[in-house]
Amino acid sequence: MKKLVAYITTGFPSLEFTVDAALALGEAGVDTLELGMPFSDPVADGPVIERANLKALQNGFKLDHLFEVSKKIAPHLDTLWMGYFNPFYHRSMAYFIEQAKQSGVNGFIIPDLPLEEARPYKSDIELAGLSLIDFIAPTDTPARIEEIACGAKKFIYLVAYAGITGAGKSEELQPIITEIKRHSSTPIYVGFGVDQKSAKDKAKGVEGVIVGSAFVKVLLDEQLSGSQKIVKISAIAREIKEKINS
Repeated sequence: MKKLVAYITTGFPSLEFTVDAALALGEAGVDTLELGMPFSDPVADGPVIERANLKALQNGFKLDHLFEVSKKIAPHLDTLWMGYFNPFYHRSMAYFIEQAKQSGVNGFIIPDLPLEEARPYKSDIELAGLSLIDFIAPTDTPARIEEIACGAKKFIYLVAYAGITGAGKSEELQPIITEIKRHSSTPIYVGFGVDQKSAKDKAKGVEGVIVGSAFVKVLLDEQLSGSQKIVKISAIAREIKEKINS
C-alpha cells in the first residue's frame, strides 16, 4: 500500500489543536507526520505554509513547545520534525537528536541542508537510530542522483518541480524515478504540489506522496471552527490515501 505523509505547522492555530489534528490524521490513514517547526524564513515553502509559520510565531511558539507536542503525538504516529537548519545549528544537532529520542520522534527533514553539508551530521543521526531524509530534485544530474540515492534511508523526498511548495506545477517525473531506482531500493515519496486532484498522478511509480499546503489551507480558514478543520483535513487525507491506492 502506498504511503501518505502529511505536513502540519506546530502551534497553529494552537498547540492543543496540533495534537488533536495530528492524531486525527493518523486515524484517517496518514502514515507519517511532518511536524513543521515554525521559522521566520521558510525558503522552500510557498505563501500558504509561510503564513502558518508566521502566525504560529506570532502566537508565541517556542522550541520547547515542539518537544511538548511531539511527546503526545509520536507514540501514536510515525513523526518527523521538518525544519530549517538555523535552529539545528544554533542549538546543535546533538541537542535535537537527544530531544527527538526523548520525544519518540524518528528523524528530521531539513530542506536547506544539502548533501555535502549534511554529511558531518548524518552518521550521528543514524547512529542514534534516527533518519535524515534526503531530497532529490528534477534538476539534479544523474551523478548526483546516484550519490544521494545510494545513501538514502527511510524514504527519498522527490521534489515534484523546481520551486516552492504549493505552487501546483507539473513535471514529468518518470525518468528521474527510473534513475533513482537504478541505484536504490529506498522508497520514493513525491512532494510539492500534491493535493486531492494531483495525488493519483503524482503517485505513479513511487511508494508514497507528501502533502502539506492542502492541509494547511484548511487550517488557515478562519470561517471554520477547530472541529470543522479537523473533520475537513481528515476527509482530505482519506480521499488522497484512497486515490493513491486505487
